[in-house]
Amino acid sequence: MASLQHSQAIKGAKVLMVGAGGIGCELLKTLALSDFQDIHIIDMDTIEVSNLNRQFLFRQSHVGQSKAKVARDAVLRFRPHISITPYHANVKDSNFNVDFFKQFNVILNGLDNLDARRHVNRLCLAAEVPLVESGTTGFLGQVTVHVKGKTECYECQPKPAPKTYPVCTITSTPSKFVHCVVWAKDLLFAKLFGDKNQDNDLNVRSNDAARSSKNADDVFEWGENEDIEQYGRRIYDHVFGYNIEQALSNEETWKNRNKPRPIYCRDVLPDIMTQRNGNNVDKTDDLSSASAMASLGLKNPQDIWCLMENTKVFIEALKLFFTNRRKEIGNLSFDKDDLLAVEFVTAAANIRAASFNIPLQSLFEAKGIAGNIVHAVATTNAIVAGLIVIEAIKVLKKDTESYRMTYCLEHPSKKMLLMPVEPFEPNKSCCVCSETPLSLEINTHRSKLRDFVEKIVKAKLGMNSPLIMHATALLYEVGDDLEEDEIANYNANLEKVLSELPSPVTGGTMLTVEDLQQEFTCNIHIKHREEFDEEKEPDGMVLSGWTQALPEKKDAKTSNGNGASTSKSLPTKPGNTKIDTEVKEISDGTVSPGTKRKLSEFSDGSPVDHSSDVDETRNNKKIQKHDDEDELVMLDHWDGDMSKKQRLP
Repeated sequence: MASLQHSQAIKGAKVLMVGAGGIGCELLKTLALSDFQDIHIIDMDTIEVSNLNRQFLFRQSHVGQSKAKVARDAVLRFRPHISITPYHANVKDSNFNVDFFKQFNVILNGLDNLDARRHVNRLCLAAEVPLVESGTTGFLGQVTVHVKGKTECYECQPKPAPKTYPVCTITSTPSKFVHCVVWAKDLLFAKLFGDKNQDNDLNVRSNDAARSSKNADDVFEWGENEDIEQYGRRIYDHVFGYNIEQALSNEETWKNRNKPRPIYCRDVLPDIMTQRNGNNVDKTDDLSSASAMASLGLKNPQDIWCLMENTKVFIEALKLFFTNRRKEIGNLSFDKDDLLAVEFVTAAANIRAASFNIPLQSLFEAKGIAGNIVHAVATTNAIVAGLIVIEAIKVLKKDTESYRMTYCLEHPSKKMLLMPVEPFEPNKSCCVCSETPLSLEINTHRSKLRDFVEKIVKAKLGMNSPLIMHATALLYEVGDDLEEDEIANYNANLEKVLSELPSPVTGGTMLTVEDLQQEFTCNIHIKHREEFDEEKEPDGMVLSGWTQALPEKKDAKTSNGNGASTSKSLPTKPGNTKIDTEVKEISDGTVSPGTKRKLSEFSDGSPVDHSSDVDETRNNKKIQKHDDEDELVMLDHWDGDMSKKQRLP
């Protein structure tokens, strides 16, 4: 009888998968082989060569095609009797609304970014459809179940913002290689190859350029009659030589820091060497024209180049951009899949690192930092996909007591590689599923409505089509049905400081922010504040009130400890029914403050530890967003004799 119910629950289910990448390929295969009959897939991406090492449904011939459609065709070859409906689209498109979500029995996420995850979470809450969330990074992974009113939602625990660095650190006092990469990618690369009208902090002028504001940026301009190599050398001398000398002139800065050394091209690379190298380049070689490494005969991306080699790559990459890709100059942005861009950024970051006595890194490492890549492991994706299906079946059978959040561990402990945990209850302080008001400290006399929309409403709250109201006054709205005069009025409001809006926003104001597509409404209490710490609070505003609530204590129960438990909870040691577990948000190797929550002991009766000392040594892990799977629980130094837990979103 149980087997019949199990089969009926699966065959009668209508399932929506969001994401057809690393996890998604494995998930679609597992769903098909588990006898699911009606599967829908949403994915906006097309297949890239870099996907082929782990997204096994795709082949070289599929590059450039829709992931959702190719995945469907691949699975139907061995399961032709089932129905798979692909959507090559963005899950945030307006046609994927609450009514669309209501037609499904369960939603299964295999996404690669926080914004889309939050969007799907809110639609699931509004549609009252269960969500099974997942993520992997390397050997680590997680699967969590979110059911409205029964478990915490995806946003019950605030997600840390992406790691940012103060501009003054990046431009003046770098101390880590990542600072040099950010400088090379976001400042130098953007200055040379991106939008010339965009603000950029690489504005230390040379003596000649500084004489006239009209010619202030001439140092970065390539003269029509100027030899391209001489131009490259001039840029090199300016950013690695002259700018460093200018920085050294401020003695106060270097009282407690190691002084950098100016580096000039002539001291590293005599003219004759680059000329000789240039004469040897085979102009008919397509690879040489697309890659500075190929042009210079450098083959291994995991080699760490010396200063001379970095200088050669810098000059050569710049030459190739201006000779072979001249039409793209002015519209380029950094792309981790653009080899020439990665070569240029690696070389520039290494030269800057050499100037500041920071250890140099290989192109392989620099690309990982610049592209926020953590290299994926196909086996982890397969394990996580299996766990998703296990939890989906429990949801379909309405086996609430057996729901588990399951974490994949990199190293076995007590013979365990999977750690099941009973889901947390909804957080009463969550502004998404509990509608708790938030508080925003902001300078209402300086900050514009645009700042509030971009930094809080979109970046922090994840709204796509916001509507902002103060009492009955509508301050801002986005929509396709707006009249031209309404659009003009709202755009004008964006440029006004908060205190000068038609309905002034000052200290004590309560704003209502709503996203009609997500059916999500949030109230924000405004607190005026004059000053902010530029380094610790770079946004110039602080959102708070999204605190974690302590769940009520419950008696410990039992579990078979395999992530597919049929019992209520997890076993404990005799006489020791509860342990304190510290839940912390971690991102990019940094630890943010957390609060303690109660959690049952794990399956062997031993508590679990996740050390809070996350650093940059090889024994610790750093979480960085990568191109397919991200944002998961960090389980570091797991040991049966320790008693703390660190958790990632």
